[in-house]
This record gives sequence, C-alpha cells and structure tokens, in this order.
Amino acid sequence: MGPHGVTGPALVEPAVHSYLRHVSIERGLSANTVAAYRRDLVIYAGWLMDAEITDLRAVTGPQVSAFVQHLGSRTESPLTAASVARILSTVRGFHRFLLEESLVDVDVAHETKPPKLGLRLPKAISIEQVTALLAATDGEELQQLRDKALLELLYATGARVSEVVNLNVDDMLEEDVVRLTGKGNKQRIVPVGSFARAAVDAYLVRARPVLSGRGKATPALFLGVRGHRVSRQNAWLIIRAAAERAELGVEVSPHTLRHSFATHLLSGGADVRVVQELLGHSSVATTQIYTLVTIDTLRDVYTTAHPRAR
Repeated sequence: MGPHGVTGPALVEPAVHSYLRHVSIERGLSANTVAAYRRDLVIYAGWLMDAEITDLRAVTGPQVSAFVQHLGSRTESPLTAASVARILSTVRGFHRFLLEESLVDVDVAHETKPPKLGLRLPKAISIEQVTALLAATDGEELQQLRDKALLELLYATGARVSEVVNLNVDDMLEEDVVRLTGKGNKQRIVPVGSFARAAVDAYLVRARPVLSGRGKATPALFLGVRGHRVSRQNAWLIIRAAAERAELGVEVSPHTLRHSFATHLLSGGADVRVVQELLGHSSVATTQIYTLVTIDTLRDVYTTAHPRAR
C-alpha cells in the first residue's frame, strides 16, 4: 500500500471512464470538450497498450515524455505542435486526477513539457475580399437570405462559428447588439453593425418563418432547409461555398471572418483591450497576436509608400 493508500492495479480503461465521468458531471465541461478529452485519452491508452502497460501505477515520467515525442515524430497522420500540446494537457489532467483519487502514488506527468509552439499568425483576408465573400450570398432565395445573415453576423461580431450557430432568436437583444455565449458558457454582449442587422432582419422576416414551418418549433436563430438548427459543419460548408462563388483564390475557414474582424478593427485604430472584450478572449496576450499581423501590414505599407524606406 502506497502513501495515499493505493491498493491493487489502476487499470487504464476503467480509470479513463472515471476521469471522463468526472470532467463531465463534476466539472460540468461541455460535450464537445469531453469528446476531445476522450479522443486524446484513446490515443494515450493505445500507446500504453503498445508499450504493454496495463497498470497506470507502472507509468514513469520518462515514459510520458516518450509518448509526447512519439506524437511529434509519427509519420502516419502527423500532429502539429499545438495538437501535441493539447493531448499532453489532457494526459496531465488525467494523471492529476489519478493522484487526487488515490489511484496512483505520484503524478508522473506533472513535469512533462509540451513541444515548443511556433507562432502561427492568424490568416485574415482583406476588406475587399470580405466584401466579395459577403456579396456572393446576395439573392432573395431562402438559403441566400440565411447565408447572407450568417456571414454578415460572423464578420460584424467576430464570433466563433459555434457561437453563431448556437444563437437563439431571443439573443438578438436590441436593434444593434447580440448576446453571444462563448467558452465556459461565458456570455458577452457585442454590437452588430447596420449591414449585419439589415441582413438578419431580412432573414427573420422573409426566410426564417418558412424554414421554421418545415420542422418542429425551435428557438434557434439559423435554420437549415428542414427547419432544424444549422450545425457547425453546415456553417462551414456555407462559408466554403460562398468563398468558391466569390473566387477569392485563398482558403477560407470558419475562423477566417473572426481573424479578419480582429485585424480590420486593429488596423482601424481600435484598442487591443476592446478587441479582446469583443472576441471573448480571457487573456489579452491571445488578442495581441493580431497586433503582429497589423504591424506586418503597416511595415508593408511603409516600405512601399515612404520615399526613404527602401
């Protein structure tokens, strides 16, 4: 018996189930987050099985480090440094839980360091490209009215795609603000510009009642052709289809409009802390990545415009 009163082996599978139940019920994490933890721990459990480790008390610190190294060097479906860091974060949380529950004597993952992350600057598109993307949803058909409202709202608020598809009609609070529910169920109120408000109003009057009549009553703001809430995957396809019609020549992801929102605000002189608030970032350090993008733009403009810059 160890110092924590540990008896018997700590088998991998039941321990993983206990941890997922703990984060789901006791910590109240979202279904998406719990699903991500499950995927990470399936990878970890598979690696332990390959290493013929069935008892979690037998895992050592160097073995956790070897697991991280394995993730970073695998040739089949290679992972980015960010993905490796996320999986390690899950594994560290798991081992901390094992210690707290007295399933093991020591937290062996505590000191394992994630790989160094290269600074990945967010990819924004220009104001002209955003205008072309939004124009690609023009039209009076039900889906065009909905797609226009969806894309205009994404660009107007800088919201994550998940935040916009989770909106209910009641979240459009007044003429010019919307209530968004971000990570950790944190709510924030964000202004909505006149273009987005007009597009949402047109959709609410001319399209949503028809779409709503095709399915069961739902408070969801954005509805699919069968009257159900639009999914994140659907929103992604809507954005991609609009980008193809606009012939932008660049890859547009669901996050592109959020990146562009932040970059264009900062380029226009907005304070970084205001942008932080609008984006729902818990740390200003996350928002400051966008200032690096705008500095690059400033440098480019300066180099081409100033007579003594070159």
